[in-house]
Amino acid sequence: MTDPALRAVQLTKRYGRLTALDTLDLDVTPGEVFGFLGPNGAGKSTTIRLFLGLARPSAGRAEVFGADAADVAHAHRHLAYVPADVALWPQLTGAEILHLQARTGPGTDPVYRDELVDRFDLDPSRPARTYSTGNRQKVALIAAFATRAPLLVLDEPTSGLDPLMEREFRTAVRQARERGQTVFLSSHQLAEVEAVCDRVAILRAGRLADVSTIGDLRGLHRSEVTISFTGTAPDLGMIPGVGAVQPAGERRLRFTLTGEPAPALRALAAAEVTALTVREPSLEEIFLDYYGAEATR
Repeated sequence: MTDPALRAVQLTKRYGRLTALDTLDLDVTPGEVFGFLGPNGAGKSTTIRLFLGLARPSAGRAEVFGADAADVAHAHRHLAYVPADVALWPQLTGAEILHLQARTGPGTDPVYRDELVDRFDLDPSRPARTYSTGNRQKVALIAAFATRAPLLVLDEPTSGLDPLMEREFRTAVRQARERGQTVFLSSHQLAEVEAVCDRVAILRAGRLADVSTIGDLRGLHRSEVTISFTGTAPDLGMIPGVGAVQPAGERRLRFTLTGEPAPALRALAAAEVTALTVREPSLEEIFLDYYGAEATR
């Protein structure tokens, strides 16, 4: 049996009386793009530090391809990491930094690296001290995506990137998946996670709130349905899964629907429905369902 790319078993981290991560159980399958969501303070960065061997767990275990993450030498032979706040050697040029990282990492595809330099519109001849936040981020992303490492750990990787570069980032993630690499993506950019991830975990106050495919997560949450009708107004008040029924104009109704649609459709049969639209919840709306108003602060 193939070991998970990342595994957390009852993983816990305490700082004094503060529990930053509480009994996390999580498996990330090799070759998948896995999204890791949560607001500031949820425990995302703590989890990443434990997987990278930069912190020791208070309890439980973190593994990288079956080995204890505390074996930093083993873990870092198998992964490339992009932090949220990239620091570079100020006197070195972008090209020199990419060359250095290629020499010290698990191997690099130089042809693909040069392609990424062009796609991310990076001037590698400039010294790092002249780079903006976005350009520093580009250097780290190019180095990570060009690596042959089987695992990419990306922590808020698109901070400082403009929309065109975010599009290039998404393309690079998809290409990493096609090459069989695993991508662990921690992000506040819900649209980004929704666009590229196979599965997503939602972390809340150090505990795992849910982990599933994005499609399955949507299925657990309310879709918004709007109908136009010419017959008798349907009585939806007692229909399983239907809620928040309200007028949406003349001979129009809007309601939310959770779970199987069959009971609602049967109730609509006599209404002579002329139009029906269904809007699935976005990942952002699902996220806000878990966190409420606190997630917007």
